[in-house]
Amino acid sequence: MTLIQELMNQATNGGLLNAQTIKRFSPAEIRETIQSLVATEQMELASALGDAGLSIYPHSEDMLAIGGLLAMTNQDWQLAVELIEELVEIQGEKTPPFTLVMLVRALRCNLDPERALAVARHGLSLYPGQLELQAEMLSLDDFSQSMMPSTSGMTH
Repeated sequence: MTLIQELMNQATNGGLLNAQTIKRFSPAEIRETIQSLVATEQMELASALGDAGLSIYPHSEDMLAIGGLLAMTNQDWQLAVELIEELVEIQGEKTPPFTLVMLVRALRCNLDPERALAVARHGLSLYPGQLELQAEMLSLDDFSQSMMPSTSGMTH
């Protein structure tokens, strides 16, 4: 029986997410189930399953990735930053560009443009020419320049 079938059976019987049931599934299976739930707009169940999966597999790349995306969907920027930073730490130099782009966006939304810019620069050092990272960096550069105090009108 698939995890989604188990969840539907539990929901039909009025049960809540059962950790023992969820433990029988791999992090990849949990991630795939969450993706299916999101695709069918069952966000509450997807978030609950994400929380349960993270509590069972707290250092799984699958769970950190989907947990970070769920946090972004829920606009919980601090949690998104924490989960994606841990994912980047685990993946190290093998971190895919998509993960770095998501971290840049989470940092920017969490009102930390300086760190977002640093991550974008690091990402471009690993993946020169990666278009999404370049776009994020240009956007952040424009933002940081607009925040600089203007020197026009100043007298020396």
